[in-house]
Amino acid sequence: MTSPKVLIADSISQRGVDELSREHALEITVKTGLSERELIDLIPPFSALLVRSQTKVTAAILNAGAKLRVVGRAGVGVDNVDVETATRRGIVVLNAPGGNTVSTAEHAFSLLLSVARKIPQADASIRGKKWDKKNFEGVELYNKTLGVIGMGRIGSELSRRAIAFGMRVVAYDPYLSATRARSLQVELMDELDDLLTTADFISLHTPLTAETRHVLDDARLQKTKRGVRIINCARGGLIDETALLRALQDGHVAGAALDVFEVEPLPVDSPLRSAPNLVLTPHLGASTAEAQESVGIEIAQSIRAVLLEGTIRNAVNMPNLDAKTLAIIGPHLRFGEKLGRFLSQIAPKRADSININYSGKVNEVDTTAITRAVLKGFLQLAGGSEVNEVNAPAFAETLGLKVSESRLSAPGDYTDMLELSAVGEGKTVSVGGAFFGATPRIVSINSRPVEARPHGVVFVLENTDRPGMVGRIGTLLGDHGVNIATMSLSRNQAGGTALTVLNLDTAPDEELLMEIRASEDIRSAQVIQL
Repeated sequence: MTSPKVLIADSISQRGVDELSREHALEITVKTGLSERELIDLIPPFSALLVRSQTKVTAAILNAGAKLRVVGRAGVGVDNVDVETATRRGIVVLNAPGGNTVSTAEHAFSLLLSVARKIPQADASIRGKKWDKKNFEGVELYNKTLGVIGMGRIGSELSRRAIAFGMRVVAYDPYLSATRARSLQVELMDELDDLLTTADFISLHTPLTAETRHVLDDARLQKTKRGVRIINCARGGLIDETALLRALQDGHVAGAALDVFEVEPLPVDSPLRSAPNLVLTPHLGASTAEAQESVGIEIAQSIRAVLLEGTIRNAVNMPNLDAKTLAIIGPHLRFGEKLGRFLSQIAPKRADSININYSGKVNEVDTTAITRAVLKGFLQLAGGSEVNEVNAPAFAETLGLKVSESRLSAPGDYTDMLELSAVGEGKTVSVGGAFFGATPRIVSINSRPVEARPHGVVFVLENTDRPGMVGRIGTLLGDHGVNIATMSLSRNQAGGTALTVLNLDTAPDEELLMEIRASEDIRSAQVIQL
């Protein structure tokens, strides 16, 4: 029997190659710098493809990989891998999420010092045979305030180093619990604007999502203190580069340092290159010998586990399950993720805890994978596409989110039921789901009985229970061209508070929502996107 073949298409550490080659259980081929066409021609006999950031793993390459079972990315992101095509073809996509944390935090701190003391500019000046001390007067970090946007692994590591330098650290992360913030010795800001007006230095450490794209735009940059200094070692696109250039030119931003860019490699004619108060590095956050060795070993071990043991870890697109178990609980995984996503949109952003209660026949199987699917759905607003079934528990821990499971031996009204609840900011919210035969349904919201389909747009209203309310809401939606697919009503008592849950064909726009919420009879109106 021939050994599975692994193609290493980008350079990784020798220890990573040695780990893959260990005991000669896998046949290793190293060929770097390949074009897409060359990879398409080469890939058919290989079971695994290992890349870093240089090689783009396109749909054409994945479709050509007749024997391909796993793609490994030696690094955190998988932006250069077509995950959707890989999933559709049953190819596991792995990454190495833990290897570059210290490396990136240290690089961010190096840039922090560089913009404070103008070190790169002073070096360039003296190499140009000048001795110009007066133009390179800097500022101290001691007693200054560092604002950290995003308190994941890297943001937390940067904060520790800043505190050691005598800095006050304030943080904005709508998903970080107050308890976790206290343990990190940082001050948690309720609003991003509070951080912007307070910080002398700002460092970004969030994933790039629809919510965080251009989180620092023209308007927000103008809210910062005049003379602020800004660092980005996270993701290109978090800062509007054109707006940053304007703020650097007019002196509102005293200095900035970028390791990541909206377009990489940075175009030769980019105006960023000529800004004198801007430090630029070519995406070096993970570029240390230690980090490259760490991610190389980590991804090699994960690929070996898939090919030789059938064990999946650090997967972006699959739960850690064998085929038999997946067949049994597959529907619960998909439904659990939807319920988690629903809960995240009605829960306080700074949730302290989440509980998943299982009742009925689902108690007869290992529910770990379902809990992970729930967490994936719940945390994706906070962590973006980098959150998956494997890393969701660790991501929850980073945020200080306590996760628990509970079980009811008696199923009650349903054969199988999942009820999720989240606690935060003194408030508890919940959503429950059950199967009607093979059909999943949302059957409770905040312990109130309802029935709604768990997909598309779900509109949840709390309103005064009075005659004509349903007609008024229906008329308003109709006037704005929004069609109601299904409706479910629930109330606590006659004349009390009613819960109206609508499945809509399209999402209501902001103008319509404002009109609905303006009514004194509407307590709340939430649009849930599933």
